[in-house]
Amino acid sequence: MAESSEGEEEGNLTGGNQHLVVDDDLREMAKKAAWSVSSCKPGNGVLSLRDDNLDTYWQSDGAQPHVVNIQFQKKVKLQLVVLYVDFKLDESYTPSKISIRAGDGFHNLKEIKAVELVKPTGWVYISLSGSDPRETFVNTFMLQIDVLSNHLNGRDTHVRQVKVYGLRLNPMPRQPFQFTSTELITYSTVR
Repeated sequence: MAESSEGEEEGNLTGGNQHLVVDDDLREMAKKAAWSVSSCKPGNGVLSLRDDNLDTYWQSDGAQPHVVNIQFQKKVKLQLVVLYVDFKLDESYTPSKISIRAGDGFHNLKEIKAVELVKPTGWVYISLSGSDPRETFVNTFMLQIDVLSNHLNGRDTHVRQVKVYGLRLNPMPRQPFQFTSTELITYSTVR
């Protein structure tokens, strides 16, 4: 799996990574999902969460909690949520408490992770694996990210990017050599 953020212990995350690093066995799943948010300022909507531009952001507009909904057409196995937040730029708009819920739809969402962010700047990795070592992923139709509170008691929130990763259906086989092209990987084994 990806490197965890600095200082991860019992739901508290500090720091953040400036570069997004994710294991090859995982793939970005959110492109196949329908995205919605609880509220947004004009020009800072859900598209800003998915545009791969760290200079844009979703800005909520209204009372907390602020919510990002990610709905899939079929059940998917999710393992990792990665957020880009920047306390240095956003200050009181930066989330401090986040809850992640999963379920079949809005009617039966259950909290699977609660984390507290301490002045994060960069990519923050939130593993969806449970406390049991056998629970390495969440099998769900819907994921909801709730921003429960912000730093410095801010009202609205800024989240610059959200990525959701799940297991690759056909993971690349582990090779003793690190091949750099698909051609070499293709011909590296005998049938």
